[in-house]
Amino acid sequence: MSGITEIKHRINGIRDTKKITNAMYLIASNKVRKAKNALDRTRPYFSALQHEIDRMFDIAGHIDSRYFSNEDEEEKPRGGKRGYLIITADKGLAGAYNQNVLKKVEELTQKESGRLFVVGEYGRQFFAHRGMEYDPSFRYTAQNPRLHIAREICELLLELYDREELKSIDVVYTDFRGGRGEEVRVDRILPLHRSHFETGNDLSSHSFEYEPSVEEVLDHVVHSYVAGFVYSAFVDSFCSEQNARMAAMSAANDNAEEILGRLSLEYNRSRQAAITQEITEVTSGAKAMKKGMRR
Repeated sequence: MSGITEIKHRINGIRDTKKITNAMYLIASNKVRKAKNALDRTRPYFSALQHEIDRMFDIAGHIDSRYFSNEDEEEKPRGGKRGYLIITADKGLAGAYNQNVLKKVEELTQKESGRLFVVGEYGRQFFAHRGMEYDPSFRYTAQNPRLHIAREICELLLELYDREELKSIDVVYTDFRGGRGEEVRVDRILPLHRSHFETGNDLSSHSFEYEPSVEEVLDHVVHSYVAGFVYSAFVDSFCSEQNARMAAMSAANDNAEEILGRLSLEYNRSRQAAITQEITEVTSGAKAMKKGMRR
């Protein structure tokens, strides 16, 4: 780059960009901390729900529920399509976070198509551009996950499941794994399996009575359990998105520092060359004046 002014303008532009990426890094780290704290406050409640479901099966034995399928028996055929709850982000600048989820969805739909319920504007735009059908009325945001939003989504999906418009529901999300590296997961939330709730403790000796019936109580508890699972998936995905954004912004800051180092060196060289040229021109002019005076 030849012009000193042009180099200086580019240095100032990169410094301004670095301020933005650094601010985005700090905002993302703060969001991760708040989301993890919110999940930790609700986790004991849903762990207790899982424990109570295990107690119901231990006390009542076999329970006939449309929300459960027995792995040891042949499942009863259900009508409807397979449902996919897909959690993406509302925006980019998060590395490969969105692409990894969408790639997994494409793999699933190639094996068996189904109804797509997409959370996050990025995912909706992706499927719209690809010409893939998704539920247009399902327009939930991925920002700031809240438990009441998870309950709304749960009730909507359960209603479709009860009407046998959906034969099963899978959630596709990114597991945060405590910051040890994100992983795209596909988990079945309906129908549930009895083995998912086995704790290994014999609870059949505890005397409990369920009114009006254990089946109705179980159906009510399942609604809360599924809502808790969806909320957990929301928070995991949100933390993964922010963590990926932190990594992307950190890499952008490192690249900015590297570019600034090269430009500063180029700027100093160009400035030194300009100064040397000015000195040479002044010296040449002085010599010419002296030579003219001698003549």
